[in-house]
Amino acid sequence: MLADDSTLLREGLARLLADEGHDVTAAVGDAPALVAAVAADPPDVAVVDVRMPPGHSDDGLRAALEIRERWPETGVLVLSQYVERRYATELVTGSTGGVGYLLKDRVVQVDEFLDALDRVATGGTALDPEVVRRLLTHSSHPLDRLTPREREVLDRMAQGHTNAAIATRLHVSQSAVEKHANAIFDKLDLGHTEGYSRRVLAILRYLEP
Repeated sequence: MLADDSTLLREGLARLLADEGHDVTAAVGDAPALVAAVAADPPDVAVVDVRMPPGHSDDGLRAALEIRERWPETGVLVLSQYVERRYATELVTGSTGGVGYLLKDRVVQVDEFLDALDRVATGGTALDPEVVRRLLTHSSHPLDRLTPREREVLDRMAQGHTNAAIATRLHVSQSAVEKHANAIFDKLDLGHTEGYSRRVLAILRYLEP
């Protein structure tokens, strides 16, 4: 089963896997569709991108964690341009097998990808050395958890811009800014605390020396 918001990559992988004798039971472009497809017909392995709709943040990785929790017999191979350390650590350390995490830019050989896929499908692991290095490098500051886009949003928050103004400046929708803001609050461990503004607390974290 394939999940990637790039139609070109999704169809290319589907064709490659079919040519190699694999059955592609579903190819979807967003995280909710992936979970629904797995629920309907759990595959041997799901190949998942990290950043997908609806949030375009770490939706794919969170879907991967849900799949491993609800359908532990289904392997998960993350294939992405990014290492999202927060959930990647949980995915890798919370499983004894059936898990892989490869960086797209480093998978230059088809045989390498297919070998990783087979290992994950049969309960093994396949981890890119660069992924391991980044996961072992502990974050020195909570802000390191943020994606580049989330840091852009937080930077403009600190400048005093509203969500609507940030959306205009970053050329995205206001709902996208709100999703990024909620992700920022979560990653900075800013829960709903009575009497405090999470926005103000996030800005204070950002402005700390």
